[in-house]
Amino acid sequence: MTFNTSIHSFRDKQQGAALVVGLMLLVVITVLAISGMNTATTELAMARNDQAYEDAFQAAERGLATALSQGQFVTTGSTALAQTISSYQNIDTTIQFEDATLVPDKAFSLGVGSGISAYHFIATSQAEFLRNPGDVTDRDSTATHTQAFYVVGPELSAL
Repeated sequence: MTFNTSIHSFRDKQQGAALVVGLMLLVVITVLAISGMNTATTELAMARNDQAYEDAFQAAERGLATALSQGQFVTTGSTALAQTISSYQNIDTTIQFEDATLVPDKAFSLGVGSGISAYHFIATSQAEFLRNPGDVTDRDSTATHTQAFYVVGPELSAL
């Protein structure tokens, strides 16, 4: 009989400590899981934003390359080129005439030209990437690239 009484007295002294510890561990694991999901969601949004900016960056570079390859350089104003790649991407490129300078002759003396001028231009390409066309969101991205260049040609008032 003493064996039976010692088992009953041992059970009465436990008072549910394992249950409390188990519940606390579940709460900690739940908090860690929610934190991990929030971190993953934030990293996914950052990756989407970075991809949108990269798309806009590459589109602006494409706008510059296309405008320069067409060779539509006028000294009487500016040339505009608009491209729509998709409903998500638009590119607006402008080539603006800046100045004309004389090219030095064979002796490299400035101010004495041989009838050849350098025509200076600035090309600006602005591209936008729209995550949801027709709706402004915080996921939209734009990039603006500017490139200066000159064209050497005969000394004329217009190319």
